Amino acid sequence: MIDTEKKQTKKRIYLSSPTMHGEEQQFVAEAFDTNWVAPLGPNVNQFEAEMVAYTGCGYAAALSAGTAAIHLGLKLLGVGQDDVVFVSSLTFSASCNPILYEKATPVLIDSEPDTWNMSPKALEKAFEVYPNPKAVVLVHLYGTPAKLDEIMEICKKHNVPILEDAAESLGATYDGRHTGTFGRIGIYSFNGNKIITTSGGGMMVSQEEALVQEARVLSTQARDPARHYQHSKIGYNYRMSNIVAGIGRGQLMHLEEHLKHKKAIYARYKEAFADIAEIAMNPLNPKGDANNWLSCITLKQGCHVTPDRIMDALEEQNIESRPIWKPMHLQPVFEKYPFFSHYESKNETENDSSVSEDIFNRGVCLPSDIKNTEDDMNQIIDIIRGLF
Repeated sequence: MIDTEKKQTKKRIYLSSPTMHGEEQQFVAEAFDTNWVAPLGPNVNQFEAEMVAYTGCGYAAALSAGTAAIHLGLKLLGVGQDDVVFVSSLTFSASCNPILYEKATPVLIDSEPDTWNMSPKALEKAFEVYPNPKAVVLVHLYGTPAKLDEIMEICKKHNVPILEDAAESLGATYDGRHTGTFGRIGIYSFNGNKIITTSGGGMMVSQEEALVQEARVLSTQARDPARHYQHSKIGYNYRMSNIVAGIGRGQLMHLEEHLKHKKAIYARYKEAFADIAEIAMNPLNPKGDANNWLSCITLKQGCHVTPDRIMDALEEQNIESRPIWKPMHLQPVFEKYPFFSHYESKNETENDSSVSEDIFNRGVCLPSDIKNTEDDMNQIIDIIRGLF
């Protein structure tokens, strides 16, 4: 049992909390001084332009959340009632929820062990059963790029568009190109725990200007260009405010610095656990450059130390950690939907029926806050090593 009183006397070490710098306040103050609080305003326009310049995404619409960006992206790809959408199973529920908003059917695709992302093998199996999905929602888990060459080739062969969920992977690249820019539509998240934050917010991006322009219309209640209030289609209140965008502009100025810190955290853990055979770091894609948003480990099957033991030991010292995402095909709200495993049968693995389930059962997300000091990192590492 965790000693709550003892825990509360110790400094809190977070999984991944916001890191602010000062420029954020300057942009927010400018919004107040000019009375551009809401709706929209210069910060929104500039934040979009700066994201386009950084990622090469073409065009961008700043929105209230990454979930809103996925929802509008699906609508713009024509997803509607009874359509089929393929989506990564090992992800946060926000990747899947908007499919149900549109009364479409999510078909859940397993991970592959090399990057923990969508399995091309499982994706091919899904196409054999559902040859005409409306879209594929591809997630770059924990900031590691998926096997984009293989997945894009499969989707191109079947003439199905990709909606790239880069919520966790801003700043990550694949073959030198930013994640979020490969699909017909891409999305980013600026939630409080992401590599940069706007406190809450997201962005939908595309190389197609018409798609982004329509996203801007739909996200501002789809008002027609008339003097009076006229609406010819259903809209949403999904646009980012000028205040929130000001925070994002200040954060974006420090993204490269954040990336450097995240990479150093991953490298530190990897070095610290290199001599413990029961611990493996989350794998990286050799064709990509991960942003290392969260550093994760998996424990060898049958290891006497469990993920819960690690998380409990850290929590006892007021250190936050987290389980790996529980796959969507195991979630009560999604378990009735089709799922395609990377494995042909259970006989392929002595662990579980899917790669994603195995990762969930054996994995832990370690504290990856860029404000962690050397002493913080040593404490975390010493606690984990002490269990072995």
